[in-house]
Amino acid sequence: MKSEQIKELTDKAAEQLITALNAGRSEALTGYLKAIGRFHRYSLHNVLLIASQKPDASYVAGFRTWNQLGRFVKKGEKGILILAPIVRRKAENDDERDESTSIAGFRAAYVFDVSQTDGKELPQIGIVQGDPGQNRDRLRSFATAQGISVEYSSEIAPARGTSSGGRIMLLPGQSPAEEFSTLAHELAHELLHRGDRRGSTSRRIRETEAEAAAFVVCHDVGLETGSAACDYIQLWNGDAQLLTESLRYVRHAASQMLTALTDA
Repeated sequence: MKSEQIKELTDKAAEQLITALNAGRSEALTGYLKAIGRFHRYSLHNVLLIASQKPDASYVAGFRTWNQLGRFVKKGEKGILILAPIVRRKAENDDERDESTSIAGFRAAYVFDVSQTDGKELPQIGIVQGDPGQNRDRLRSFATAQGISVEYSSEIAPARGTSSGGRIMLLPGQSPAEEFSTLAHELAHELLHRGDRRGSTSRRIRETEAEAAAFVVCHDVGLETGSAACDYIQLWNGDAQLLTESLRYVRHAASQMLTALTDA
């Protein structure tokens, strides 16, 4: 797809949003912000494109991905146009570098919302059940002992948790099990990715390691995670090889947290 076409598509989507806002239709902005939350893995341009073509979209994927999930696109459904990057492979591990250094251009691609498909029920991504008991407070105490503050803020929504520079922010209102899982995930980031490894790893690797460590800790304290961790890691395109290469780091972070819970 030519750069002129890309600019025309994104400009049109942006103009629709601006026109709606100027007309006093604040729901347009609300819908756009919700779209950012739902499609946080997509670029700003693609969020605009999805929101402008199908404002009520909630979970989009390509035709093949839906098939792999046991679902199929209904006959007659029109795809949602997005811009897919054309990646130039410069080295063997180039796919783990920042996208901006390896994108050679864009092409038109189409995705479909879950409402446009039929088939198997989707797994509930991120659902963790059970009662962590006192382990939630123990994990918070461990974080404090490591010099990591744990705070709450509704402003981080739709994220359930964030971490940066020794500070973890949690979304209030989560169930005890969800909060424990989120805290374990963000704490794993702090334990594994505050130093030199942050600069030498991709976000895909960091998210895979953090969620795998959280899964180990949750499972050990008796929480029911179902396929939540696997589903989460798949969202980041984490595969078996990647996880295997990271197991040493995953084990180290999980061991630190579980030791703290056991000794408390």
